[in-house]
Amino acid sequence: MENTHAKNLSFLLLGTLFVSTSGVLGRYIALPAEAIIFCRACLASFFMYVFCRFKKIDLKIKSKKDFYSFIISGFFMASHWVTYFMALKLSNVALGMLSMYTFPVITAFLEPFFSKQKINPVHIFLAILVIIGMYILVPNFSLENTYLKGILFGVLSAFFYALRNLTIKQHVKDYNASMLMYYQMVIIATLLIPTLFFSDFSNLKSQIPLLLLVALLTTSVGHTMMVNALKHFSASTASIISSVQPIFGIIIAYFFVNEIPSFNTFIGGSLILSTVIIESIRSKK
Repeated sequence: MENTHAKNLSFLLLGTLFVSTSGVLGRYIALPAEAIIFCRACLASFFMYVFCRFKKIDLKIKSKKDFYSFIISGFFMASHWVTYFMALKLSNVALGMLSMYTFPVITAFLEPFFSKQKINPVHIFLAILVIIGMYILVPNFSLENTYLKGILFGVLSAFFYALRNLTIKQHVKDYNASMLMYYQMVIIATLLIPTLFFSDFSNLKSQIPLLLLVALLTTSVGHTMMVNALKHFSASTASIISSVQPIFGIIIAYFFVNEIPSFNTFIGGSLILSTVIIESIRSKK
């Protein structure tokens, strides 16, 4: 039992590590937010389709009710991505991630409406600790106009992400995680087809390497692993444990762009890490 829990926890954390690359990539890909998401979804849907065919994963949707639920979930995911990348563009990586990581609190409040679980006071407490840790991580919390817009888009993105996780969790026992992500990508790409007519794709050719990276590593691998984790953890637990993502982002920045963490980074990071450790131990029950 302990080995199974450790394995599930390891996959959730590894998926979180891969997803943590989205902040830096989303900030520095030189395309509008909606264009990035459209390209990301198109490329990821191709990768997911090839993988599903290779592994002989059944792609059949079992009922009309599930079909409509898939569409709703895909809409929430598309809304989450677009608003998150807009938050990154309008502010910076730190503020974008800070505002988006209000989603553990939002998830904890919304989950009782999607399941028989009651609001867990411990989840609320841990989620608040995450927000405090995020606040400490931000070096200069300046609410200039563009930054304020970025933060508001980040919180809106968190709301959509919480709804997406709670919606898709209803299907993780009946469908393969890779199959679920494949349909999510197809739906997102379909919803964003209008971007071909009004968005700026002039830099597309030069951005292909980064787009391939965010589609394959961040999306196809990372998000699939996190969706699969919803089989073994509640949405609130998974969201709190995945709050270690900003710490992974800081570590990645240190090794790849030589950004040395400040004292505040260690304090805020320790606070976030403590919530992850506490919830990881609690989730064994």
